[in-house]
Amino acid sequence: MSPSLVRRNEREADARLAGSGTPSSRALPADAADPTAPSDPSTDKEARAVPAAPSRPRRRGLALLGAILPAALVLAWVLATTVGNVPAYKLPSPGDVWTAATQLAETGQLGQFIAISVQRVLIGFAIGAVVGLLLGAVDGLSRVGEALLAPSIAAVRAVPSLAWVPLLILYLGIGEDPKIILIAIGAAFPVFTTVAGSLRHVDPQLVEAGRAYGLRRVSLFTRVQLPAVIPSLVSGLRLALAQAWLFLVAAELIASSMGLGFLLSDSQSNGRVDRMFLAIILLAVLGTLTDTVLNVLQRVLLRRWR
Repeated sequence: MSPSLVRRNEREADARLAGSGTPSSRALPADAADPTAPSDPSTDKEARAVPAAPSRPRRRGLALLGAILPAALVLAWVLATTVGNVPAYKLPSPGDVWTAATQLAETGQLGQFIAISVQRVLIGFAIGAVVGLLLGAVDGLSRVGEALLAPSIAAVRAVPSLAWVPLLILYLGIGEDPKIILIAIGAAFPVFTTVAGSLRHVDPQLVEAGRAYGLRRVSLFTRVQLPAVIPSLVSGLRLALAQAWLFLVAAELIASSMGLGFLLSDSQSNGRVDRMFLAIILLAVLGTLTDTVLNVLQRVLLRRWR
């Protein structure tokens, strides 16, 4: 075979190969053929995206799921008082508790008891939150402040709520002041602990950036450090609000004639178990409602801070 014929056959074979291509070369995209090629930024952003929030029907399903246990408790309560033959002086029926509520509502006492208890809790909670925030800031921002405050506050926090009652009566009498102060004492500790711990873990780069813009001390705290711990602060406020409701009952033992704590203790003295259950249920409902408000606030702030 002549050299010219060989070269012609090679050119024809190359042309057929270029026209058809291999299956593997046609199947691979351009960026897959070169593993070192840069990836699409939009694709990377989608891959790193945060998973979508649960849909509205799913959120409703979760809310209904949370109602299963309370409904089961009410059902067990009804069965115990109807089928179980439990004496009414030990366990009143839901109907008895409802009757006690309507009787107090007709006289106007129920609304007054609820209003005065909510007022005491909110005022004491606000005072305790402010005090806890200030002390927590001193503790979390200063080594000297931590060494000065931490041991004493840890000791005071270990004192039970009822132990404060005699001293508050001795020093402040039996008016509203000792009740508010006792609730404030209970609310201050969760805020103090949360703020102090969160401020110690603020990103140092944020602090340095604030200082680079000329912020110092108070302005640095209010514009950089405090906003950085807002989500944790709201969690501390929720704990503080729960503590405020716990301390309310002890506070209303201080020569009180109104409030849910008074209703609870007075019903115990008079053997009105139905009113005792009513007071407990109202405390649980009011505590849940106020916590729900802070929970919504926490979600809004967390969504903003993300």
